[in-house]
Amino acid sequence: MLVDIIFYIIIFFFGIVIGSFLNVCIYRIPEHEDIVKTRSHCMSCGGNLKWYDMFPLFSYLFLRGKCRFCGAKLSVQYPLIEAVNGILYVMIVCIHGVNVDSLLYCLLTSALLVLSVIDFRTYEIPFGINLFILALGLIRAALDYHNILSYLIGFLAVSAVLAILYYASKGRAIGGGDVKLMAACGLFLGWKLIIIAFLLGCILGAFIHVIRMKVSNEDHVLAMGPYLSAGVFIAAMWGNQMLTWYLGQF
Repeated sequence: MLVDIIFYIIIFFFGIVIGSFLNVCIYRIPEHEDIVKTRSHCMSCGGNLKWYDMFPLFSYLFLRGKCRFCGAKLSVQYPLIEAVNGILYVMIVCIHGVNVDSLLYCLLTSALLVLSVIDFRTYEIPFGINLFILALGLIRAALDYHNILSYLIGFLAVSAVLAILYYASKGRAIGGGDVKLMAACGLFLGWKLIIIAFLLGCILGAFIHVIRMKVSNEDHVLAMGPYLSAGVFIAAMWGNQMLTWYLGQF
């Protein structure tokens, strides 16, 4: 038991370290800033952060959520993204064990987390993130080459329909980034799970966005990326069990 606890603590710490990098991506990608070479800095005063200012979670708590240089309040997004990424990594390993699939799921989850926040703020899904997910899909399909047809059909199963809708509506009904996201995730999940993911994303989007419009007077513009990402994650974790349960009803 103690060994398991220590192991999951290590997974969590690995997740929050990656989560710290995700924050860099979330802030810099929409601004077209370099995410590797540019030094980490305060978004208010531009002061370059020291290594001890960048410990995931702990630095935010130690600095009491304020910049060391100018005292500006730091966004709660920093510890939130780090913590969520760490928790999701632990969840993935708990569900799928220690294997290559879990590593790919972790990378996929981090990518979905980044694009969800960016899409929520800008209504755009960066092409580079979709390309990264596509690369993960190619790796997963190659490792499970006996079922390659399922992955190839998954690439088109949802995205082809959305592409028709996109061109028919001239981009008013669905965004081009959403089409690419479903293609990349379809290659990763296969056709059965991507259909489940899409249905879950639509249900979540419809339900949550209506509540948001009622509660906070949000407009009718809907960023589908976060909801589709949630659907993909749920399908990746529990899609096969959901499918087995559904088919067992007949």
